[in-house]
Amino acid sequence: MKRSAKPLLQDDSLSAKSQPRRKRDPAQPNLPFDPMPDRVEPCLALLKAAPPVGPDWVFEIKWDGYRLAIHIEPKGVRIITRGGHDWTHRFPAIAAAARELGIGTAILDGEAVVLNSEGRSDFGALQRSLGGRGGKRASEEAVLFAFDLLYLDGHDLTKTELSVRRHLLTDLLDGAVGAIQLSEEVQGDGAELLENARSLGLEGIIAKHRERPYRSGRTGDWLKIKCIQSESFMIVGYEQSATPEEGSAACFLPPGVATTGSMSAK
Repeated sequence: MKRSAKPLLQDDSLSAKSQPRRKRDPAQPNLPFDPMPDRVEPCLALLKAAPPVGPDWVFEIKWDGYRLAIHIEPKGVRIITRGGHDWTHRFPAIAAAARELGIGTAILDGEAVVLNSEGRSDFGALQRSLGGRGGKRASEEAVLFAFDLLYLDGHDLTKTELSVRRHLLTDLLDGAVGAIQLSEEVQGDGAELLENARSLGLEGIIAKHRERPYRSGRTGDWLKIKCIQSESFMIVGYEQSATPEEGSAACFLPPGVATTGSMSAK
């Protein structure tokens, strides 16, 4: 039995509200068919310290898992990793759920996760379900939380704005609770949502500009804001402490790098 994810909104007093779900307009014009791409380079989120402000931004949970693209075609389903590898055999439950969607052609963009007992994504549990580092096991526990729709029924959607793509994705996955589920989208105050995510023990939130097309790479259309801020940098030298029993040393950082708080070596 699949677990449900911990919702980003749990307090009715919050000003932010989930996006209303609308039915697809049957009067939508018929468009010419577009060739289905073998692969779409993913849109990646740019790390920011604080959420953006304004009505053009919507927010989602930052999942801790593996980024996947689900290609659904008449000849079968393919599951492609962010690096372009075919991992269909590693996620059989997700592949089976994709086949059961009852659509001719589609490309779903999402994150495969394993949820813990509290509904939070657990990257360690996902790795264990795949046999650990370098493992070859297939994960039956993984759930794909889909957050974008790049292609549907012969139509390339990457040039349309996010609000339209999400509208179609919501219609496609409305009520799904199996191995493919809809990633919740919320519109509201980003700082409030980040604080709520922190209180729920989540990794962070993703902000997306609702009027932008799907563009590959870190364009700034998608932003990620972590609950715990951290940064990686290169240590160019160190000086051993004069009190060796303390086992400490002074680190020399590149010019212009300032630190506050504590640092840890990894």
